[in-house]
Formats: sequence, C-alpha cells, structure tokens
Amino acid sequence: MTESRSRRSGKDRARKRAIRAKAAEHDVPYSVAARWLATPGIEPGCIPASHGRTVYPPSSDSHRRWLIECRERRSFSERVRDARLAADIPTGRARHLVDRFPPTRGEPGTGVGLLYHGAARAEMLALLYAVVAHESPGIVPTVGDLAWIAELGEETAVDTACTEIDRMVRLLLDDDHATVMGRIEDMLSAEERHHNWRIHGEIVRLAAAYDTVIRPYGRMGSEPVRVGLPLDGVRHILDALLVIADDGHAPGTRVRIMPAPYNGWNGTIVGIVWGPTGPPLRYNVHPDAASEPIFVAPRDLVVVSSTEVGLGWPQV
Repeated sequence: MTESRSRRSGKDRARKRAIRAKAAEHDVPYSVAARWLATPGIEPGCIPASHGRTVYPPSSDSHRRWLIECRERRSFSERVRDARLAADIPTGRARHLVDRFPPTRGEPGTGVGLLYHGAARAEMLALLYAVVAHESPGIVPTVGDLAWIAELGEETAVDTACTEIDRMVRLLLDDDHATVMGRIEDMLSAEERHHNWRIHGEIVRLAAAYDTVIRPYGRMGSEPVRVGLPLDGVRHILDALLVIADDGHAPGTRVRIMPAPYNGWNGTIVGIVWGPTGPPLRYNVHPDAASEPIFVAPRDLVVVSSTEVGLGWPQV
C-alpha cells in the first residue's frame, strides 16, 4: 500500500511540474496549462488554438523567411520611415502592410495554394481604407496623432492607434463581392468631388488603379480577362495584422483538427472569422488533401509545433 501511494505521489508531482513548466513557457495560468495537458492530441510544443499568437507561421518558403528576417534587422531610421508610411492612411498604410506580410503558399501536399497574394494588393487595401474613412470618418486617427506616434519608430504603436479602422476594413471584406465593389464605387464617386486638393488627387489615383483592375485587358474565347480584385490576399494580410493585437493564428498556420469527421487530421488555417472586437471567433481550416476548407472553433484546434512538421521557422 505504501509503495502504491508513493508511486501515485511521484506521478502527481511529475504532473504538477509539467503543468508549471507549461504555464511558464506560454505565460498562462496554472489552471489553463492543466487543461492543455489533459487535452488529447496536445503533444510537447503544441498549444490549443484558443491561446497564443502566430503572426508569421513556420514555413518552408525560404524567400518569405528571408524577407521577414530582413525587416527584423532594420535600423532605427528605417523603422521610423516604415512607421511614417504605416501612419499615412490610406495609401501609405496599404503599401506598408503589403511589404510587412509578403506572399507565400501552403506547404507541399496540403492542397493549399497561394496566401497573401494577388496583383494590386496595395491598391486594393488603399481603396478599402478609403471606403471605411469615407463612411466612418470619426474612427480615423488624426494626422497629428499618427505623425507623433510614427516618430517612435514602432509600427505596432501605429497599429494600436489604427485598431478600430483596421478591424472595420477587415469586416468590410465579409460582404459579398458585389457589395464590396459597390461600396468602393460609391466612395470614389463621392470623394472625387472633395474640396481638399490632396484628398482629391489621391482619390483620382485610386480610381485609376481600380479602373485598371476591373477593365478587361483581353479575351479568352468569348470571356473578358481582367486582373481581378485580390480579395483573398488582402484578407490574409488583414487577418495577420489583427492577430498582433488580439492574439490568434494567422493564415498559413498548421493545426490539428479535433472534432469529427476530421479528428486527428492536420490542416492549414486559410482564414479567420472576426467579431466587432476580441480574438478570432472561428478559423477557416483546409484539412490536408481535402477538397474544401471547413470552419472550426478555436477550442477544437491545436497549433502544431514547427518541429513536428519539420520546419525550422519559429512562431512569433
């Protein structure tokens, strides 16, 4: 009896040490770490998707990795220049975000294609920011406030000031394609008559970019061929931006699905469902080799460690 109790006590101490280590590693309460370790399918290095943050997912895309590492090595003057660009709504912020989240694609064998991609992403983002600024001017930070913040050289400080407009731009993309185009065209029609010459000039340039995207440049048989709106790529960029402030896992993150019928399957996050505030409500996940993505609650996903999928790119 004594030996049996001693064995149980030893196992209990080992379990508590593991919980404390998990809590310290991920900076979560002891009770949360205990639930993690009690959840089937969570191996060492993995975390539930309802916690933590992945901005730049592990990837075999060496070019994207190189671009991101170069940004991390920027000098202070370069960081200030980037922060100033991020504070210039709509066109500067759009260009900044495209540079900050370069294109990539899903891992081989997953069935996931291009991510953060598409021609004219900067122009599309600028148009969306202009739509939100036109429809809800009260949420746009003042030029003076943004200029002061930008001098700190911290792009995340600019993100904090732009939290509300960033979220509204992302939610705008939840509308259907025709509605998004209608809102863009309404904004362009109204703002082209703006009395401020600077705003008028900027809108004229955006209108020209929009016209280039939607105007056919050739034909394939009887069908016109257009550049098209890069809505998916822009959506990925904004999803990755929002997880910085509100936690979550950006498109491209590898996860394991817990509920049936894909219980135990690995998959890739390809989109996020957001509410007016707070962290992700659901993830759009493409199970490996499946034909279509599915929506899954964060509590039903486990973020797969980079070592398990054989990728040496750290999660941020």
